[in-house]
Amino acid sequence: MSKNPIRTVLEMIKFEHSVFALPFALVGALLAARAGGALPTWRQIAWIVVAMVGARSAAMTMNRIADVEFDRRNPRTANRALPAGELSLGFAWAFTALASAVLVIAARQLNRLALELSPLALAILFFYSYTKRFTSWSHFVLGLCLGISPAAAWIAIRGSLDARMLILCAAVTLWVGGFDVLYACQDVEFDRNAGLHSIPKKLGIARALVFARVMHVVMVALLAWLAWSFALAWPAWTGIAVVAALLAYEHSLVKPNDLSKMNAAFFAVNGYISLLFLLFWGAAVVVMRP
Repeated sequence: MSKNPIRTVLEMIKFEHSVFALPFALVGALLAARAGGALPTWRQIAWIVVAMVGARSAAMTMNRIADVEFDRRNPRTANRALPAGELSLGFAWAFTALASAVLVIAARQLNRLALELSPLALAILFFYSYTKRFTSWSHFVLGLCLGISPAAAWIAIRGSLDARMLILCAAVTLWVGGFDVLYACQDVEFDRNAGLHSIPKKLGIARALVFARVMHVVMVALLAWLAWSFALAWPAWTGIAVVAALLAYEHSLVKPNDLSKMNAAFFAVNGYISLLFLLFWGAAVVVMRP
């Protein structure tokens, strides 16, 4: 291990990126609880957060295990913990098992249906790690990994699923899949040499950027549909406008012949999108009538 093992583990699972999915899950929980006439309890919120952290930690570690040989050959990723030898594969497998157990335990604390579906959630998360080997549409699978979080949170609160949550799931899937298409533009040459698949490799960078824009336009439309279906108050619509503006800014940072601002587009902007979405939609849920 490295001299600072905790930091190394957190870097391996990109713990700070939990902010991407968690706000959308919390919105799902708020909508579910408010549909029942009350806000979620702190206990429910706490176990949802634990489940999300466990699921994401397991998924990210499995992805690093699956891709360790590719990461070792890719100059952009060669300094990651596993290819650099800062963590062992044995440790990574043990950490994946532990994180998976945390998800299952948290699901058990929520309700029976959440517990029964937790293995399916893990299967989806682990499946993504191998999709780049055989399909260019792996971005959508990654999107689905985060996209199921609002539905999972609804189930955690209600013990059932409202079909309207599938709209939010689709929106999150397109949001994540869209910015993953942007991020994959950095690895087009490596993917060609390694035999991996991606939309930028399939379409070229210029058309891939257009493809990602279309995904994000549809995402905004889905959010509007969801706000209308729940009859949400004006903060939700303000939140949609803010998300749309930030997405437009994100796309303005990335050009076919200039990917130098990719990190700003990928990390900073998407973090603001998820947090501001939670802020505005949380306000809308609080003021809506049960």
